[in-house]
Amino acid sequence: MAEPFGPEHFQLVLLRRMADHRPELVDEALKALGATHTELRDAHRRWQARLHARTFPGGERRYRAALGPPQSQRTQRVGDLSCKALLWPVPLWPDLRFEVLCAPGGGAILNEWLVRAPDAPPPALTGAADLTPWSCTVEDAARAFPPARPLPADAPSRSVLALTVPGVPGRTIAHFTWGLLQYAAPGQNSRPERLA
Repeated sequence: MAEPFGPEHFQLVLLRRMADHRPELVDEALKALGATHTELRDAHRRWQARLHARTFPGGERRYRAALGPPQSQRTQRVGDLSCKALLWPVPLWPDLRFEVLCAPGGGAILNEWLVRAPDAPPPALTGAADLTPWSCTVEDAARAFPPARPLPADAPSRSVLALTVPGVPGRTIAHFTWGLLQYAAPGQNSRPERLA
């Protein structure tokens, strides 16, 4: 019988990818959760095993099996498609929700990331100094610093945006993991010196 895997384990899966860029914040989060690096690695290993198991459900059922019923659901337009967005709370980030965007019909996953909770106010983002790690989501940054242009990312759980930030010449490149800002830097789509 498979070991239980629930929301507390899934938070560790999110943190595992964020540790690539913000190990110090992940350390603080693990302390707040009362979890260890060993538990983080184990949760990630177990999640990956489930993703590659032929018997584990696919699509939105994958998340329902791990996280239970979504807290809320909404319809979201993506081009000409009317998609279903499922939202789950993430206790580590009370103002955020984990969103799974499902294609119409078979429930194939189009996107999965952290978004601002519907009733949570967005952060005040007015300049480069506000782009601190874990301060905002992709959508927060895109709204605050238009025009925002997506750039290629180097992993499925990552997103990169080119932002127009007042007072910063050229573009600011913001790097996100699971939709949450990890760092922002001036210039090209590389990892130069961080703004924050």
